[in-house]
Amino acid sequence: MLLPPTAPLSALNLTPRLCNLLHTLGLHSGFDLLLHLPLRYEDERHPRSVATLTPGQSACLIVQVIRHEIRQGPHRTLTVQVRDETGLLELRFLHFYPSQLRLFAPGNRLRLFGEARQSYQGLEMIHPRCQLFKENSPLPATLTPVYPTCAGLSQTILRRTLLRALTQLDLTDTLDPSWRNSLGLPDLATTLKILHGPTDAFQLVPALWQRLKFDELLAQQLSMHFHRQHRTETLAYAYPIQGKLSRRLERSLPFPLTAAQHRVVEEIRRDLAQERPMHRLLQGDVGCGKTIVAALAAVQCIEGGGQVALMAPTELLAQQHHAKLYDLLTSQGISIELLTGQLKSQAQHHLRQRLANGEISLVIGTHALIQERVSFKTLGLIIIDEQHRFGVAQRLSLHQKGGESTRIQPHQLMMSATPIPRSLSMSYYADLDVSVIDELPPGRQGITTKLVSTARRNEVIEGIRSACRQGHQAYWVCPLIEESEFLDLQNAQATFQTLTADAPDLRCELLHGRLAGAEKRNIMNRFLKGELQLLVATSVIEVGVDVPNATLMVIEHTERMGLAQLHQMRGRVGRGTRPGVCLLLYRPPLSELARQRLKVIYEHTDGFEIARQDLLLRGPGDYLGSRQSGLALLRFADPVQDDDLLTLARRYAATWIADAPAKALHHVACWLGTRQPYLTS
Repeated sequence: MLLPPTAPLSALNLTPRLCNLLHTLGLHSGFDLLLHLPLRYEDERHPRSVATLTPGQSACLIVQVIRHEIRQGPHRTLTVQVRDETGLLELRFLHFYPSQLRLFAPGNRLRLFGEARQSYQGLEMIHPRCQLFKENSPLPATLTPVYPTCAGLSQTILRRTLLRALTQLDLTDTLDPSWRNSLGLPDLATTLKILHGPTDAFQLVPALWQRLKFDELLAQQLSMHFHRQHRTETLAYAYPIQGKLSRRLERSLPFPLTAAQHRVVEEIRRDLAQERPMHRLLQGDVGCGKTIVAALAAVQCIEGGGQVALMAPTELLAQQHHAKLYDLLTSQGISIELLTGQLKSQAQHHLRQRLANGEISLVIGTHALIQERVSFKTLGLIIIDEQHRFGVAQRLSLHQKGGESTRIQPHQLMMSATPIPRSLSMSYYADLDVSVIDELPPGRQGITTKLVSTARRNEVIEGIRSACRQGHQAYWVCPLIEESEFLDLQNAQATFQTLTADAPDLRCELLHGRLAGAEKRNIMNRFLKGELQLLVATSVIEVGVDVPNATLMVIEHTERMGLAQLHQMRGRVGRGTRPGVCLLLYRPPLSELARQRLKVIYEHTDGFEIARQDLLLRGPGDYLGSRQSGLALLRFADPVQDDDLLTLARRYAATWIADAPAKALHHVACWLGTRQPYLTS
């Protein structure tokens, strides 16, 4: 009786120890095991002779042991001299057990596989794979797979376990034969058997990988659909649009909302008024006004009796949000508090009590919000800023603090200034409703970007001094805090010392992540008030810092930084009524990739175009960020490279959902298993 593919590993009669080792590789079901494909293959089908070996080449040999010897020294070494009819070869083992010596008894015939190396004495192999050879011993009929593994799990055990899974699991194909034929794809059982043991390298045709990619993308699209469907069946508190607080808040703003902000606010308001949880991603370029949109969403929830949690990735950003919203919301009678790890324990305890009693309407914080001791009376809305900077487990932990009823889920609004390209939106974010703020507030000035070689550093310093004398403020951003023996980068501390020596007339301070919270707040407040002219900082100022008078930014070593990060940092200037200038310092000579990337950031100010170019240059990883949380959501497919397969998978997913929902659920369970929460968080 064949086992279902979703059967746990224990159903394959594997020992608990082996199951635990496989779990460390992220393998939990029989199908997970089958998808654990080889890194490479070794050819042991056709033995070579010693005389034909060349250094650096791996080969299979059949040899006879002449003698073995244990050489003493700082490290004991076992050497074994072997030969065939064409020549001599030495085997060397740096780690060995006394029991292995029986294998190397003089006269024994061995089949071994290893890489030949040139030594002073001639050719040698270090730690080749060895076994006794008898005349009637059959040689392998297939290429030998080499799998990713972990400590305590040998290749021999892995191969034996995979063979058991291939023979004991039911691999009946779920895809309709007409689909397979129209797409030119092989059936699943054939695909997996070939990939785990091809009889020849020519068997490893692209169609095998296309089959796995298509199945994986199909499972992903189905999972997104089921998650969206589940949300429609899940309850949430409804917060109808009462409007009194919202209208008062809008009237109190020192600026009118843009048309794009109005459109997005209406989309969010409609979601919050429903008795199903909102799951919306708010995208917008740097400085487009996402924070005030989030504030209006929070006010709607609070007016309806709910509590709101706003989680930011850094303490500095959380403080900025709190400072920006405090006067705005407290003037409307809304209680707002800041919770970070820097808060003293007694103050934290008091704040947590008030939060649990419902006395605090809006709490802004960092990871401190997801502590076990933090609870809410009625958490109605979660706002996550820079959502890609958080791990899945962190976002789920906050989501599970819903309050009085575990059956009722809070609404969720995620914000990102990193635009998500279309191919990623179709795959990783297909379960979300997406709102885009695609215009900047009126009066916001543009930013001029210039590329400057480090050879002109003195000119840059003089330019900073000149701008500050005219009443402007400036940032100087460095990637590292201290010297590193591994990375030859200009660091923040050395830069601060140099600038204070070269420009003693400037009021300058150093800001980085290792400073105490109170010290960081003090420095930022002084900079915001204009008491400081120049702020030397690490990338801690990448997000959230809003100083309207700051018009000039210098960024060190831009050739080693990501485009999304550079664009975020550049957005810290030009936020007032005067245009901004960003100087990107680079150290020549530039590699071709660095040249292409700096050309993109120099030529474009549109975040969506930069995201598209960055995706083409670097792939999807940086845009997904911690959404993956250590697990590769897609093991085989790439939503950028496999865009055509993704489009087909979306079409077939819709067909399955309509015609064969049970088959669709089975397909998702096989392919995603424990990965489903990571896809939909």
